[in-house]
Amino acid sequence: MHKKDKKKSQRRITRLLGQWLLLCVCIALICSGLFVCFLQNWLSDRETKNLLSINISDVTADISDASDENLLALTHTVADLLEEGTTDLDAIAEEYSIAEINVVNADGVVTASTYESFLGYQMADGEQSGEFCVLLGDAEEYVQSYQAISYDESISRKYAGVSLSSGGFVQVGYDAEEFQKDIDAQVIGVTRNRHVGQNGYIIISDESGMIVSDRNGGEGEDLSVTGITLDTDSVSVEEKFRSDVYGESCFCMYEYTEGYYIISVLPVSEAFSSRNMAVVTTVIMEIIVFACEFFLICFLMWHLVVKNIYIINDSLSEITDGHLDVTVDVCTNREFTSLSHDINATVDTLKRYIAETAARIDRELAYAKEIQYSSLPGIFPPYTDCIQFDLFASMNTAKEVGGDFYDFYFAGEDRLAFLVADVSGKGIPAAMFMMRAKTLIKGFAESGMEVDEVFTEANTRLCENNEANMFVTAWLGVLDLKTGIVEYVNAGHNPPLVKCRGNEFHYLKSHPGFVLAGMEGIRYRKNELQLSPGDTIFLYTDGVTEAADAQMILYGESRLLAVVNREEMTPEELCAAVKADVDLFVGDAPQFDDITMLALKYKGDGTEGN
Repeated sequence: MHKKDKKKSQRRITRLLGQWLLLCVCIALICSGLFVCFLQNWLSDRETKNLLSINISDVTADISDASDENLLALTHTVADLLEEGTTDLDAIAEEYSIAEINVVNADGVVTASTYESFLGYQMADGEQSGEFCVLLGDAEEYVQSYQAISYDESISRKYAGVSLSSGGFVQVGYDAEEFQKDIDAQVIGVTRNRHVGQNGYIIISDESGMIVSDRNGGEGEDLSVTGITLDTDSVSVEEKFRSDVYGESCFCMYEYTEGYYIISVLPVSEAFSSRNMAVVTTVIMEIIVFACEFFLICFLMWHLVVKNIYIINDSLSEITDGHLDVTVDVCTNREFTSLSHDINATVDTLKRYIAETAARIDRELAYAKEIQYSSLPGIFPPYTDCIQFDLFASMNTAKEVGGDFYDFYFAGEDRLAFLVADVSGKGIPAAMFMMRAKTLIKGFAESGMEVDEVFTEANTRLCENNEANMFVTAWLGVLDLKTGIVEYVNAGHNPPLVKCRGNEFHYLKSHPGFVLAGMEGIRYRKNELQLSPGDTIFLYTDGVTEAADAQMILYGESRLLAVVNREEMTPEELCAAVKADVDLFVGDAPQFDDITMLALKYKGDGTEGN
């Protein structure tokens, strides 16, 4: 590599590293910023809710205490009047604007009431009234919260009870309208000077929506003048909601107690001010920190790692180009010194292993070729005492070993099985799969199975544990030497050439089945062909028809047909003629596929076709 090109390459790699590092820094900064925003939003929301809720709770407690004190004082007044002998309850109720008075005896039965229908009522029979039965024990006074009364839910009322010295107790019911008149002044005092945060405040309105207390001076006005619309159906109590209050966006929360709506208000700007300040401060600090880290990492990566990697990479490039004599010499620190020594040692070991492996592979391939060829029948004529047929076969592998094979053997008395097959792929894997397929087919055929059953069973066995997804095309025929009938089955193989009754060769057209080991559950179909004495059948693999010359033009089926029809030939002469014509066509182009052929001539009783 030239020095100028080297520097240009270094700049590109450094820029790429910087871009990725910058991207990572930006992503980290964005994620960190989003997390800070999310966290601060969550904290701000929780703080706002807590602030609004605490102020409402304080005001609610103050109002409840004032209401309780007022009602108890009134109830004690009524009790004192009754103790003094006053019996006109209606007059007392009218004088003190009381909605209801009930006198209960020691047995818990109403003995006097401003409602005649309550006379004789057992207080323990009702859920609300039963709460006052504590006054029949040790309790001297009891106040019930403001709520709808049991006998008319359209009326809300607050009750208090005080025990009588003569036994029993008096119960006083107070409508919100009446007791609010008494405690409005206290409510205003409780809330007017209360602050929610820095600029927030409390607004209180009664059930009708009239403002009772407002720091902004809205007392006596309808709540709508503030801009707040209380939709109690969609917004529940102590739920934060947002509204424009006197033209300013605010967070609000309300509570209902003692006939009052207590609304806590906090401006949105104040609620978010601490969040915004925390987010801005954190993001600025993170930008500064990440920027410093970015430049520091880039500087250290370049001077400590990247520069040395370029030097080692240049040496490795030469080694991968085949210059195994190149050595790596980067000794700037212990790690790169160790790496350089390890690379040099690895290259030396690699050179030794390459030489040893090449020699071993050559020997093993030679042995494999011998084994493969020895597994195929190689003596012709094969059966000298059998005059009913003449047979010849040959195989020429594209590599030292291949995936094609032929075979022939007797599958019973007077039944000659013969086949040609082609395994997908080349080399050792194809040869090993070929041996397995050859053994299975021969075993099934010699067991007496029909030809279609042979391929069906072989396909099932070959599909088992076929992790390499290899497959086999094959053509198997069984010739009855007495009748000349050939039962055959085709598993995706090239159609054979047949010469019948002195005519020329022609392709035997039949529907081929699926390849072997291609799919489980395939069943194959048996076909028949009648041969007469003197007829010839020629089997071959696609290495013949797909042989290509230097221009990648294929040999083809038509040229093969022309060669076999040239003249009358014996099976051996036929195979030799086809091989010679293929070699002539291909020329100096390398052989890409195995070439396998088998020719069988049927003679019948041996008198024909000698």
